[in-house]
Amino acid sequence: MAPAERLTARGFAMGVRMFRQLLQLGIGLLVGLISAPGFARDLTIGLASAVTAIDPHFHFTGANMSMSRHFFDPLILQDEERRLRPGLAVSWRAIDPTTWEFRLRTGVKFHDGSDFTAEDVRYTLWRAINVPNNPGSFEVYIRNVKEAIVVDSHTIRLKTERPYPQLPADMSTFGIISHRIADFATTKDFASGKAMIGTGPLKFAEWVPGDRIVAVRNDSYWGERVAWDKVTFRYMNNNPTRVAALLSGQVDIIEQVPSTDIPTLGKREDVNLYRKTGNRLIHIQLDSHREKSPYITDKAGNPLASNPFKDARVRLAVSKAINRQAIVDRTLNGAGFPAGQVMPDGYYGTSPKVKPEAFDPEGAIRLLTEAGYPNGFAVVLHGPNDAYEQDEQVCMAVAQMLSRVGIAVKVETMPRGILGKRSAALDTSMHLAGFTSDTGEAASALRNLVSTHSIEKGRGIANRGRYSNPRFDQMLEDALMVLDDEKREDQIQKATEFVMADVPFVPLYLQVPSWGVRKGLAYAPRADGYMLAHRVMPAAR
Repeated sequence: MAPAERLTARGFAMGVRMFRQLLQLGIGLLVGLISAPGFARDLTIGLASAVTAIDPHFHFTGANMSMSRHFFDPLILQDEERRLRPGLAVSWRAIDPTTWEFRLRTGVKFHDGSDFTAEDVRYTLWRAINVPNNPGSFEVYIRNVKEAIVVDSHTIRLKTERPYPQLPADMSTFGIISHRIADFATTKDFASGKAMIGTGPLKFAEWVPGDRIVAVRNDSYWGERVAWDKVTFRYMNNNPTRVAALLSGQVDIIEQVPSTDIPTLGKREDVNLYRKTGNRLIHIQLDSHREKSPYITDKAGNPLASNPFKDARVRLAVSKAINRQAIVDRTLNGAGFPAGQVMPDGYYGTSPKVKPEAFDPEGAIRLLTEAGYPNGFAVVLHGPNDAYEQDEQVCMAVAQMLSRVGIAVKVETMPRGILGKRSAALDTSMHLAGFTSDTGEAASALRNLVSTHSIEKGRGIANRGRYSNPRFDQMLEDALMVLDDEKREDQIQKATEFVMADVPFVPLYLQVPSWGVRKGLAYAPRADGYMLAHRVMPAAR
């Protein structure tokens, strides 16, 4: 072969190799693009708890608030550890003891293309506490705002009657809506989608109550864009069904992985598990207010002369009779840790001096005898069967433990929506409940769970046992006016120590939330247990 011919053949062979390499590179780039955030992919999420409302200001529940975060941004965000971060407000400061100024983010658009301004904040503050027939109001977080002053299009000042250093944390609990929907923003309008106009990372597409919620990516979002074109949230309260859907590929991620399945799923190569120390408190509410309570009798079924839960000794006896560690180890398979106060140790306002009540059945019997109930009494424990990890089984375990100290307990469980209505109507004497401090600090939980119930003051909204202690109320109110962070925390801790000794409710344990994710995806787990689609990402390769 002539030199020129050899050169041509070599050149042809090199050309073929280069073509193949370029082709492989192109395919690799295409695969990379397909797996990249935002490239025509759908995400399906299996939810454990039903969403009862998509109105961002109606029925304050964990499931509802988690869903709301997709469509409506708050002024201030919370990160995975519950620390405050800029949201629709880029900065905030106290300009005097009773005035907070918030500088708002510019260039933010609502889903209908309109501009976000200070007028939207002012309207939201009014609307959020004026939703009719609200079973779970946000009033406790807004009532302290006595006046909202629009300084300019992106500056607003919130005035309070007295010093109120908790205000920034309170502003992280609810979403901002557009003032342009003021003429028609009813809860029904949100349910139909008509009023679902927020600034959040997802846009509303469809809601079929009890089945699914569908959303699409907001391509104009001011923050980090969602990695998915469409997100479908499916309600799957049955644990085996939810796990099976994950393993079969029907869903990409599930919340509340059953503790019984964690050892098995942890060994699979096609599933990634995420867990996080949480701050959702599972506790027992006791009717400590009424002279006679509807579901308390003697053991023969006859009404008692008085309500035993009005006596702090009886409440303490209930607490001592419960082996919290056994519930965590045996019923929850380790997915929790015993609780003695409203938040985990280390959170702002918690007291290192308050520990979980020690298991002491003999002490419980002595206290019941001292209180005039040597033979105990009978009570119905109401609880949910679809709200928390092993909630029905937890109720059964508590009942067995109380029976050993002479308190005969009948367990009645039901869907959380039904129980929520009954407990709001005070149609229980003793019920299992969960609570998460949505501000990420103890004072919020104390205001909601322990303070004397008052619609006018926005206090005790979640206090379904109607516990009331005027001295504690004053201690907490005094603490919340202290501007110095260290001094305020010291006073909140003292209020915590004082009131938990009176057993306003019976803390059981704090949950450890978990998520199961199909291989190829990653999730940033949160202490609040929220399931946020915009925190699901293709896993790094």
